[in-house]
Amino acid sequence: MNARHAHARMALACLLLAALAACSSRTSSTQNEVKVTDIDVGRSVGPDKSISDKTSSFSPSDTIFVSVKTKGSAPNATLGARWTFENNQLVDESNQTIAPSGDAFSEFHVSKPEGWPAGKYQVEILLNGASAGTKSFEVS
Repeated sequence: MNARHAHARMALACLLLAALAACSSRTSSTQNEVKVTDIDVGRSVGPDKSISDKTSSFSPSDTIFVSVKTKGSAPNATLGARWTFENNQLVDESNQTIAPSGDAFSEFHVSKPEGWPAGKYQVEILLNGASAGTKSFEVS
């Protein structure tokens, strides 16, 4: 084998190794990413924690549920729900740690035994402290 062939084979081997490294780093970063893909509100959730009675209109005595669909995998992620009324008046805020491995649903809910005041509300979903989306609803 002459020097030119040896150099070409070495260059090809380097390219293949670089391509394999790029593929494996892309695969591992994808496996460790979680993103919120859907947010729904309603009056109840099913066994899988998805909303079974979707609505954006509630009565003062209702318990209000939000279902958050995530996609991806992570050994540890934090989902939060921040519930507000009218001019960003805080109603409730809670967090839960999740460890999804694929598509998953998580559920939050709020209730008020003395009844919700009529008006416009919003729930903001946070993923690891960053806003992942909002859903508006009304109590009448």
